[in-house]
Amino acid sequence: MTITAVSDSFSRTYPRTVTSSEGNIVLRLMNADDAAAVLAFAQGLPAHDLLFLPRDITEPKVMNAWVRAIERGDIDSVLAVRGTTVLGCAAVIRDPHSWSSHVAELRLLAAPELRGSGLGHRLAREACALAIERGAEKLVARMTVDQRSAIAVFQALGFRPEALLSKHVKDRQGVTHDLVVLSHDVAQFEAQMRAYGMTEAF
Repeated sequence: MTITAVSDSFSRTYPRTVTSSEGNIVLRLMNADDAAAVLAFAQGLPAHDLLFLPRDITEPKVMNAWVRAIERGDIDSVLAVRGTTVLGCAAVIRDPHSWSSHVAELRLLAAPELRGSGLGHRLAREACALAIERGAEKLVARMTVDQRSAIAVFQALGFRPEALLSKHVKDRQGVTHDLVVLSHDVAQFEAQMRAYGMTEAF
């Protein structure tokens, strides 16, 4: 099944095959049938990689809540897959009933063996584009301060540090970690792109 996300300026079509230094990878939107594969992917990640998430997605009940949010339309998730194996995912989270309905939070996870292949940057771009298509005016992403590669990926897309949340998460050993919040003003970025004669944001 092909799914097209449409906006006034551009569209994203899924599934879509992209190339990376590790070979071809298929990008497609996550649905309920993917829950088991995404759960297996999450359970195979280093625990530290998951600390920026508000909930532990290695728990089946949390994965089920994620699927329900997708079905409600509150989350868009793009998977990077090869065959039946999930290699990475990006999520765009919105709360249409909050005072921050214009804000989309982006979350990004990639298999450790594919870091440095460009997959993380590709997924981050997909998440940004989807968020803009859904009408987001501000994008935010958060991660632990030592996730330097992830921070660099978002900064390359125009995100800038906005806040530092001290001792905001606690790992399974009881050690606390700081979170950094990065943000991106969509209108400002699009104005800059128009000034340079570029009509597509991503």
